[in-house]
Amino acid sequence: MGTDIFLVNISGQDKPGLTSGLTSVLAAYGADVLDIGQANIHDTLSLGILFKIESGEKSAAVLKDLLFKAYELGVKAKFKPISLKDYEKWVNLQGKDRYIVTILGERLAAEQISEVTKIISEKNLNIDSITRLTGRISLTQKQDYPRASIQLSIRGHIDDKTAFTSKFMQISKELDVDIAFQEDSIFRRNRRLVCFDMDSTLIQTEVIDELAELAGVGAEVRAITEAAMQGEIDFNESFKRRMKLLKGLSEDVLENVAENLPITKGAKRLIDTLHNYGFKTAILSGGFTYFGHYLQKKLDIDYVYANQLEIKDGFLTGNYIGDIVDGNKKAEYLKEIAKKEGIDINQTIAVGDGANDLQMLNLAGLGIAFHAKPKVKDNAQSSISSIGLDGVLYLLGYHDRHIDLVD
Repeated sequence: MGTDIFLVNISGQDKPGLTSGLTSVLAAYGADVLDIGQANIHDTLSLGILFKIESGEKSAAVLKDLLFKAYELGVKAKFKPISLKDYEKWVNLQGKDRYIVTILGERLAAEQISEVTKIISEKNLNIDSITRLTGRISLTQKQDYPRASIQLSIRGHIDDKTAFTSKFMQISKELDVDIAFQEDSIFRRNRRLVCFDMDSTLIQTEVIDELAELAGVGAEVRAITEAAMQGEIDFNESFKRRMKLLKGLSEDVLENVAENLPITKGAKRLIDTLHNYGFKTAILSGGFTYFGHYLQKKLDIDYVYANQLEIKDGFLTGNYIGDIVDGNKKAEYLKEIAKKEGIDINQTIAVGDGANDLQMLNLAGLGIAFHAKPKVKDNAQSSISSIGLDGVLYLLGYHDRHIDLVD
């Protein structure tokens, strides 16, 4: 006796018992389910079941009974016979490479999704699934912090990943949306460590610039800071020059600055969620330990590596203690923490905005340029420029319902 293969597509108003009722019909005829998938948008169901069944009387009867059950449940059923050749061709596609494309922004317009999927289509890649990661959006209530994200699971072969992702970067700039591209590997689903730059990443300021303002050398220090972040001058040299300009600043000023640090939107939501799911967190900063330790207590950060100010008789000397935490050091500390925690480097994430963050961004399993300078954004694996730090969670595939368990 031969075998028939059918794909049944069910659509209509969702209600309890639909899947149970339909699969019970298949069970009564001894059918094998080869694949099943279900989506629900605005209480409207789309259910697909691919099944095989013995040819002949059973095959004809099961289709008739499925139609009757669908009518009884108030939904529509459409059947499509699948040849064995086409089925085996579909099965063989599962060996193809898999990737995740995440789109996020304050809002998602049809044009943004259209342009992203056009690039995917041009490369003959299949979209296996599309998942909304953010909660439902009210059209009558104003959101204090609007954000929208969807995740596309795609499959196929990509010859030149750099050229492929560069097209996403172009769309990102033109349409004001963030697009992240990742391999859908075991490491992506098992990230364990997130390392943050501090200034202009965890906090929305450059502390050394604030200290400079209070020391009366703001313009000079800001110019050096900007040149360093853009990668125009060596970070170590810029750090020494800025430190000298802070000589004589009172230690009392530091506490006041620390207490008023502007924490980046979404930072607490992100770190609370990470800890809830067992992640380790670290600050790797070219700034100062004084402020890093303040944030460590406030946000419950596991590790802090930064520069230590030299203070004598209550005043900054213009010098520092120990090695300068530059780009090389940040990358070293990332590896050191991962080794200490028994975490593979591919399970790590690094988040930063400046040129001195690029080494750790490119070393980590996932490097994210956060509201970064153009040079950094162009050379990082992924970027977030449209929403707050909790956007990192969407790149990890978390849905708002997973995140809001923490609140």
